[in-house]
Amino acid sequence: MNKRFFILVVAMFFFSAPIPLMAEGTHAGKRFEDARPGYAYVFPRDHGSHPKFQIEWWYFTGNLESKDGKEYGYELTFFRRGIANPKVLENPSRWAVREIYLAHFAVTDPSEGRFHYQEKISREAIGKAGAKENRLEVWIDHWHAVQDGEQFRLRAGGVFQKSEDWRIDLRLTLSKPLVIHGKSGISRKGEEKGQASHYYSFTRLDTSGFLWVDGKEERVTGSSWMDHEFSTSILNPAQIGWDWFSIQLDDQSEVMIYQIRRKGGEKDPVSSGTIVFSDGRSRHLAADDFSLTPIQNWKSEESGAVYPVGWKIEIPSEQLVLTSKPLLQDQELITAASTRVTYWEGASRFEGTKAGKTISGKGYIELTGYAEPFTDSLPE
Repeated sequence: MNKRFFILVVAMFFFSAPIPLMAEGTHAGKRFEDARPGYAYVFPRDHGSHPKFQIEWWYFTGNLESKDGKEYGYELTFFRRGIANPKVLENPSRWAVREIYLAHFAVTDPSEGRFHYQEKISREAIGKAGAKENRLEVWIDHWHAVQDGEQFRLRAGGVFQKSEDWRIDLRLTLSKPLVIHGKSGISRKGEEKGQASHYYSFTRLDTSGFLWVDGKEERVTGSSWMDHEFSTSILNPAQIGWDWFSIQLDDQSEVMIYQIRRKGGEKDPVSSGTIVFSDGRSRHLAADDFSLTPIQNWKSEESGAVYPVGWKIEIPSEQLVLTSKPLLQDQELITAASTRVTYWEGASRFEGTKAGKTISGKGYIELTGYAEPFTDSLPE
């Protein structure tokens, strides 16, 4: 479920001013639709953009290794947000803002203790940013994600500071079929009407290509994860953030779980997940099917937020017990130039047991709502 709802909701407020954000139910029956049970996915069409829904993202993370054994993590996310204001929609100018696109790109370099991120924001007008509706192709300027048959091509990055050049040019090859999360075609985010998304993942993508760190080219290989999610509704006022995990285990199975945190710190009952078996079959996990316990905290000197960057993860039905450890503690993004949201998105390692046997894996953890809890302060 990822940074997505929290970041896009705040982006709605930031980019809508003075455009008002209409409450769910006001615009949902007009320009935008809610994610509702019974949605029938059609591919490759559903890899593309969904203008009938207000918020959408395409999200890639991966763990890479260079020829000399150096480890890296990367994140690349594109966001789309539709504008609901009728005055904007009626504007005939090709510069009118009807769709806003944002992107985040980050590289983790644990051997040097460095984490670098970049961000972009642009409008759809005159082709500076956009997404195709019939296939996966989304871009902002020269940042680009496109699917070509059984592969994705990712390009992002550029000059971070005058003397620094951080970039990726990667090819991701499908090695397992996609997995649809939730039940009846929706992934629930709350109990209220429309509080859900359409959400699927490619949980294991063989990855190869090039990574530039400080302008130095490294040929890399590894494994990636891709999420695509689209919806219209937002978190309710009682929900303050979430903890999300994507885990690729060395027995070729995968785990996606998220817990939405309520104001009292308790796990929201709509929290859920998916187990993906080595043969591609999957099983839904309800909130009671897993537990997440923080075991390691890290405090950011920049934001002051305290993040639980290490976790104990238990899924009794799978006899699976894991502990996580970040590749680097400081993997915090403070996105003042785009979404104005501060969150932690980190490459992590996992170790533990499954059915009594030792197991390990790699993945990513996303932590939102720790620097500033989400509050219902948006205009209606």
